[in-house]
Amino acid sequence: MSQRPIPYHFMRGGTSRGPYFNRADLPEDLDALSDILVEVIGAGNPRNIDGIGGGDEVTTKVAMLSPSAEEGVDVDYFFGQVSVTERMVDYGPTCGNILVGVGPAAIEKGLVPVGGETTTVRIRAVNTGALVEAVIQTPGGKVSYAGDVAIDGVPGTAAPIALNFLEVVGSKCGVMFPTGQTKDVIDGIEVSCIDVAMPMMIARAEDFGLTGYETLAELDANTSLFKRMETIRLEAGKRMGLGDVTKSVTPKIGLIARAQNGGHFAARYFMPWKAHPTLAVTGSQCLAACALASGTVADGIARAVVSGPEVVRIEHPMGEMEVTVDFSRDGETLNFRSAGVVRTARLIARGEVMVAQEG
Repeated sequence: MSQRPIPYHFMRGGTSRGPYFNRADLPEDLDALSDILVEVIGAGNPRNIDGIGGGDEVTTKVAMLSPSAEEGVDVDYFFGQVSVTERMVDYGPTCGNILVGVGPAAIEKGLVPVGGETTTVRIRAVNTGALVEAVIQTPGGKVSYAGDVAIDGVPGTAAPIALNFLEVVGSKCGVMFPTGQTKDVIDGIEVSCIDVAMPMMIARAEDFGLTGYETLAELDANTSLFKRMETIRLEAGKRMGLGDVTKSVTPKIGLIARAQNGGHFAARYFMPWKAHPTLAVTGSQCLAACALASGTVADGIARAVVSGPEVVRIEHPMGEMEVTVDFSRDGETLNFRSAGVVRTARLIARGEVMVAQEG
């Protein structure tokens, strides 16, 4: 089989990792693009043995970058969630963890010039339309990955990358509550269908017979839980205007419980057919919005936040994530302005990945 190379950077972004490509090096046609990404990752095999995927949903993600033609935006970020066991790619969602690496990758690739000791990169998430400002450490004109910031789920410490998410309300559905209600009842379970940075179906863990403090292994072994959640998620997708979501990873699923360790609440996040080892960056914003809004399933569970800006602490299986939220209230209406997180990234490798020769 003849092969050809495609340049790439391989990076960890937050608690995910994957290849970062220049969009210009890949086909515009989505079917042709999917064929290449499936081959790159090795999708269709649980170990991704014939590609560079890691056999897990957080390690089969792909970022594709290009200079933005939009005024005031530096780089466009197009995301692909490649399946582990199926030969398919979902372009519906974005990924906030992979987004952490977009700023450094754009600088490494020469798409964005260094701006000084720190470089601010304005990023448009193409999949959802969200606008994000990333502040990268660039002393001496180069990206620095060394620092003393630790994030739960990643060993060691690294340089901080500050992300400020703007224009996140209604990222996919156009409004915060796409069903028109703060709570719906589906198959006897109360859920809040919310779209802030990521469309999600959020429910109380106890309503599924859980404590909300289960480990990752305990959750993934609970096949009956996933079957029940999926039935409800499919209906939630229809009510949110997303259509048939059988093959789509959105809406994601969040189950919440009262905090155990001083946070505002505990959460278990699903991608949706497997539990996330920690918590998605975009999902953390949607969960925070659920906790802030009146009349959602978080009432009586989440510790109250009176005014913003405020740091919301969400406990997850490997620790906690802090989300700085800026918001106001007009009576019972929540005005969600922006959300900020501090994460880390690392350049792991760079070079060329081989794919089948065209033709």
